[in-house]
Amino acid sequence: MADSGPFGPGQNPRFDEDLVGLDPYDPEARAFAEHLDRIERCGPNFTVEACLDGVSDFADSSNRLGGLRWWISALVVILIVLGVMVTAWDIIGRAIAWLSG
Repeated sequence: MADSGPFGPGQNPRFDEDLVGLDPYDPEARAFAEHLDRIERCGPNFTVEACLDGVSDFADSSNRLGGLRWWISALVVILIVLGVMVTAWDIIGRAIAWLSG
């Protein structure tokens, strides 16, 4: 069974407000309603939870992609992880040098 998001099929309030006239059971209309929910989501962006939600949104959107766009998003993730590892290695090396000297 397909995932219908936080609302049941046809229960998204957007079909009563913004998407009047569209079939709430149409998968494309439901996907568009979810897209509008993601775009208009506003909240505190400075919390850990918000950062993790942003990472989750990036992962979900990159999984929907295919071909070259998927490989580019995978490369971006690999470069970010590599940058974090190099930075952590540098910090650990400097801390050991500072503690031993």
